[in-house]
Amino acid sequence: MESLGEVLRRKRDDLRLSLREVEEKTGISNAYLSQLENQKIVKPSPSVLGKLAEAYKISYSRLMELSGYPALGPKGKRLLVFRTSDSAEELTPQEERELLEYLRFIRTRRQER
Repeated sequence: MESLGEVLRRKRDDLRLSLREVEEKTGISNAYLSQLENQKIVKPSPSVLGKLAEAYKISYSRLMELSGYPALGPKGKRLLVFRTSDSAEELTPQEERELLEYLRFIRTRRQER
C-alpha cells in the first residue's frame, strides 16, 4: 500500500504542480508539503487533508485513511468521512440533526429499491 507522501507526490506530479503552486492553492507552506511527501510528517490534521483533497481532487476519506485516522467504525463497517464545508465553522446542533435526518431518508430510499 502506498504511503500518504507517495500518493501526494504522485498526484502533484500528475497535475504538473510545483510545491509553490500547491502552497498558493491551499495556504499550506511548501516546506510542510515537502515534509509530507518525504514522510517526515505522516499524520497531518484533518483540515490540512481537506485542503489537499480539494486541490488534488483526491478522496478526503482516502487521505484520512492513509494518515492513520480510523477507517472502520463499530461492527467493522467502513466509515464515511467527509467535509461539510470549506469554512472553519463547526456544524450547529440543528444542522447536524438535519444532516443525519437527510442521511436516514436516503438510506430508507435505498432499502426500498
